[in-house]
Amino acid sequence: MSRMKLSFPYSGQNVRVIDISLLLIGLIVLLAAFYQFKRISEESSYWSVRVEKLEKEQPRAITAAPRTRAAPRSRDTGQEISKDLEKANAILQQINLPWESLFDSIEHITTEDIALLSLQPDVTNRTLRIRGEARNMAVLLDFIEAMEREIIFEKAHLVNYKIKQDSPYRPVDFLLTAVWTTRM
Repeated sequence: MSRMKLSFPYSGQNVRVIDISLLLIGLIVLLAAFYQFKRISEESSYWSVRVEKLEKEQPRAITAAPRTRAAPRSRDTGQEISKDLEKANAILQQINLPWESLFDSIEHITTEDIALLSLQPDVTNRTLRIRGEARNMAVLLDFIEAMEREIIFEKAHLVNYKIKQDSPYRPVDFLLTAVWTTRM
């Protein structure tokens, strides 16, 4: 291994011009950043004050404005509102469903021999389509029986299945449906 020679600065050593120029450039960049920060903070405070003024003036502007007679609603507007209300009610129905108990029941009956690939709930008909893969047919039938034993599910039916011949383990792809109730 070769020796490393270190030279420490001593008191009589001269400072190079490049060192001083880099220091000055750094100070100029620092001053520019500080100036930019100061300008942006002043602009932010200006806009904050302006927003506060507008908010204070707004209630007076509303009360000072003369009342005008509103134009009668057209049928199109009424129909649009009723459609929006129907959509909102449908969304509320979906939100109010017992999603947690549904997923808890599915987690409870699923074993390591079953892989669930998709769950497709139909909120209007209260049906659930489950697509998955089972290790073998016996495991699949046990899963369907366990699903029928759950309180939240009724009428669990195997819609379709296919044994994968190209896989060495020959898993069973399946599709089943069940009616999902709100009883608990």
